[in-house]
Amino acid sequence: MSDSDSSAMPIPRIVYGTAWKKERTAELVCLALRQGFRGIDTACQPKHYAEPLVGAGLARALSEGVVSRDEVWLQTKFTSLDGQDASQPIPYDKDAPVAEQVRQSVAVSLANLGVERLDSVVLHSPLRRREDTLAAYRALEGLVDAGSVAALGVSNIYDASELAWLVGQARVPVRYVQNRWYEGNGWNWPIYDLCKKHGIAYQSFWTLTGSPSLLAHPLLRALAHRHKVTPEAAVYRLAELWHITPLCGSTNATHMAQALAAEHAFGADEPEVGKLWRLMHGEED
Repeated sequence: MSDSDSSAMPIPRIVYGTAWKKERTAELVCLALRQGFRGIDTACQPKHYAEPLVGAGLARALSEGVVSRDEVWLQTKFTSLDGQDASQPIPYDKDAPVAEQVRQSVAVSLANLGVERLDSVVLHSPLRRREDTLAAYRALEGLVDAGSVAALGVSNIYDASELAWLVGQARVPVRYVQNRWYEGNGWNWPIYDLCKKHGIAYQSFWTLTGSPSLLAHPLLRALAHRHKVTPEAAVYRLAELWHITPLCGSTNATHMAQALAAEHAFGADEPEVGKLWRLMHGEED
């Protein structure tokens, strides 16, 4: 899936996820960049993300010459009040209109991350009311117009009709959807299919943790064994083959390297790939 805006940096094939890293965030972001990750996902949500420490880790990698800014695809999220923890500082005025909350949140993210432009900002989830979701998206479109954001998306959207509605309303195209892609939601195929139809890049999270039966499946394990990669890396490779960008949140350097090594590990012509596709669509036992 290609970016329609030539000025936007294309999303890497795998992205490092920074949720729940807490005080280790800066260390792990820098490690991930050293290992070869070139995409970083975070959120302006102190409940689950230490966004200032993401910025610290990025700054360290930049200062050490590990990467340059234009080599790193950087994504954050606007998290509405429903997704914030009231016991922690909320990164915007909770009494402001939704559009102003979005603008304040993105300004905080830019400061936290120490950058002038974000490669992607996504709504962390649709808001309760469609009019608020649209107000938030319109505010993000204004930031694209202003040049501080390159591309937009939405996360945690599991109703295909809701996504179709947002796609139809958007002036700046919905470029990314970030959802759980795992056995517990039937691999989210209706949303995946809609993304494919509209040229939206699908980002997956909960991919490994939520899929123990896939990781243990004989077809997957045989495929991984034959190509000398871990079952986890084989799942990442399947995602790559199917135009899905997985988020990897490993805290282990070896596991990071194994995830990155999945690139081109095997091709779509392997018999297990087609069988797993059909199995995950409920077409085979």
